[in-house]
Amino acid sequence: MIKCNLSRLMGERKLKISDVARDTGINRGTITRLYQETATRVELEVVDALCRYFDCEVGELFEYRA
Repeated sequence: MIKCNLSRLMGERKLKISDVARDTGINRGTITRLYQETATRVELEVVDALCRYFDCEVGELFEYRA
């Protein structure tokens, strides 16, 4: 199972979904699905934009849990 840590990253910075959507240009629905961990697929450009925005590595944004 892949876990998305977007909610934790946003919480640490006290950001709202609307803040991240506005600042990154990523669709609000996409961010909501990642935040709620209901996304079934993610475009690489979205992952790239989020990693740049949060100044993190892909492994900090997503993790594999057996």
